Amino acid sequence: MSDSPSAAPLPRESAGAVFTEKLWPAWWVWVVVLGIAGACVLVLAPISVSAGFTGAAIVFLVLCGILVATTPAVVVTPREFRAGRAVLPREFVASAEGFTGDEATAERGTRLDGRAYLCLRGWISPVVRVELDDPDDPTPYWLISTRRPAQLVAALAASRA
Repeated sequence: MSDSPSAAPLPRESAGAVFTEKLWPAWWVWVVVLGIAGACVLVLAPISVSAGFTGAAIVFLVLCGILVATTPAVVVTPREFRAGRAVLPREFVASAEGFTGDEATAERGTRLDGRAYLCLRGWISPVVRVELDDPDDPTPYWLISTRRPAQLVAALAASRA
């Protein structure tokens, strides 16, 4: 269940994934990248037009590379739950609840516990709060951005049952 047909390959452990989503940047983030690259043309054009276009191409490629390299994956398998670089064995997932709209804003803001693990992206509004059941871990919950909160909650509940 990949969120994007052009999703980069995920690690081998996700082969039996119940849920997979890459948190790709929204369309408007790519427009901002184009705007920044276009600004390079204006900055470097007084030196030379070819320097302006060369600089713009380099800035565009670097920013695209950064965006692609830092795009986290959210993966649920029967044995583990991964969000970005963090991995949680499934036996420590107590419950999960999805939030959208004003409730998601409150979860990311006024209701946020400073000890929580966060895998948030500003361009993705819905979040899922995953409560932990690990007496040795001071982290009370994970808060994860997702475009499909209902499917992520269902995947966490299904593989827990």
